[in-house]
Amino acid sequence: MSKPRKRPDLRLPSTSGSEQLGSAAGLDGDKSNTGTASLEALQQKLKELDLNDQQRERLESFLTQKQQVGELCAEDFEKLGELGAGNGGVVLKVRHSKLGLVMARKLIHLEIKPAVRNQIIRELKVLHECNSPFIVGFYGAFYSDGEISICMEYMDGGSLDLILKKAGRIPEQILGKVTVAVLKGLSYLREKHQIMHRDVKPSNILVNSRGEIKICDFGVSGQLIDSMANSFVGTRSYMSPERLQGTHYSVQSDIWSMGLSLVEMAIGRYPIPPPDPKDLASIFGEDVLEEHKEASKTGKPLKGSNRNSFSFPTPPGSDGPRPMAIFELLDFIVNEPPPMLPKGKFSEEFIDFVDKCLKKNPSDRADLSSLMVHPFVTRSETEDVDIGHWVCKVMKTNSET
Repeated sequence: MSKPRKRPDLRLPSTSGSEQLGSAAGLDGDKSNTGTASLEALQQKLKELDLNDQQRERLESFLTQKQQVGELCAEDFEKLGELGAGNGGVVLKVRHSKLGLVMARKLIHLEIKPAVRNQIIRELKVLHECNSPFIVGFYGAFYSDGEISICMEYMDGGSLDLILKKAGRIPEQILGKVTVAVLKGLSYLREKHQIMHRDVKPSNILVNSRGEIKICDFGVSGQLIDSMANSFVGTRSYMSPERLQGTHYSVQSDIWSMGLSLVEMAIGRYPIPPPDPKDLASIFGEDVLEEHKEASKTGKPLKGSNRNSFSFPTPPGSDGPRPMAIFELLDFIVNEPPPMLPKGKFSEEFIDFVDKCLKKNPSDRADLSSLMVHPFVTRSETEDVDIGHWVCKVMKTNSET
């Protein structure tokens, strides 16, 4: 005898006004969306994760805050500024007027039928269940005035593509911490939610002045991905060869994107096609490994970090000189040798790690479990690096927390 179907915890959007997605802390179909029951269920979930005391405390604090927020609507927010644009939407810095809580609100305008819009809202509900120190926190999503709003935790350091513009290049020790966080975020999505990211790139890796590194904008909504497929091009620059060719792809595709992003952040430019020796000579000094260590502690720019002095192309839509045509770029990714870090300018462990990520054949590419125990990752996990201090120095921000 089949069990009666639960009524979904969702009020579907009507043709006007704004409607709220899910509960403030809904989890795994748990009906008790308010009060202590759902918070206790979430805390139980957190116990299953490998968290230190600080990570657990911060997550519990976020979830408690999220319960206080409750349902969201457009009238709740005061606009404080614009954080960025891309992926078919604009991201605003907003303040929740009742609680004074600062959030990031992503607005996505799509010309779609109500049924499709409703499905996107339903699919985004899984974000309520994604609670990890390596995933940007999710407050809720709603539809209002022709736009889907996704409300997220505000990360005061911004995204790594913006930091890259300020820093010119990102030191290896910082990228080590970034790598650990991205791998743990991808592993969490895969193991706990059977989700692959689908859009790993510097603009989807966020940092804050507390030293946290988190990934965002992962593909939980297939309908949203399909609806946005024709609205942006630049993100294809980070897609794996097998994905560009339209063949089957898996989480191995995310690993390619991560490797490509690491090379870009390490050399200060999108690495396809690769820089010529003259360009490399203008970027890197003689004692480059020591420079990395010093820069990771002080936040001072690395030598040769003037992005406008480099002549090799960048992805469509970015700020570098002479970008390749998109079809020329995609053809290069599919048919030419993969990019690599220049020898002698980074540690052998980092060079080997990136090489294992950037194998053109996905079956030759390292998987998440093997990368988690790679010498570069195990070294980076234990390295004493103050990410928060570095972020504040580079972005010239003061900690808000």
